[in-house]
Amino acid sequence: MNTYKRRQLLAACSVGAVLTGAAVLPSPALAEPGDDASVRVTVDIDEIREPGVLALSIAGDSVALSEDGSTLLVRQFVGTLPTVTVTDTRVADEVPDGASWAVLGSATDFAGAAGQAPITADHLGWKPRLLDGGETGLVTEGEEVVTSLDEETQPGNNVGLVDQELLVSAFDSTAVVSDSYSVNADLYLRTPAEVAAGEYSSTLTLSLFE
Repeated sequence: MNTYKRRQLLAACSVGAVLTGAAVLPSPALAEPGDDASVRVTVDIDEIREPGVLALSIAGDSVALSEDGSTLLVRQFVGTLPTVTVTDTRVADEVPDGASWAVLGSATDFAGAAGQAPITADHLGWKPRLLDGGETGLVTEGEEVVTSLDEETQPGNNVGLVDQELLVSAFDSTAVVSDSYSVNADLYLRTPAEVAAGEYSSTLTLSLFE
């Protein structure tokens, strides 16, 4: 093969190699008109948590006292305080450091419906009774408060419900959160035997403090 023909053959092979190399290069992906695609978008939203509360509720709004246990010198009228429930829906970190809570009660004088002389609140006593104090032992009922016609059963407790007297309390609020506790009390009104007949009424106010 002469030199001229050899050069022509080599040139043809070179062109073929270039063409072959071009044939294996990747082509760009092209979307056809009308094609579409989708992306799933998700989100996880937490439930809004309302702050917990410490609250007081009473099972009834009235109690009628009836005569029982009267003597020749003292007339006695008894009844039961409707169940009082303290509910704490808070968690521990919502409670102030060192907090405790208590329910206190006080009564107004018994006013006569027909203009009788009032029976003062020191004639009304109670004996708290814990119904459900939970399992911690940190919720306790208050001491008995007797009337001004009685002898003391605890130092200075024959004062009646004139001032705020303890019904139930918790020494450590943090230790008793997320639960509810209930209490009632035996009520008794004691009057002199000569008390005027007729209907009387008083308001017993219960207050929750922390």
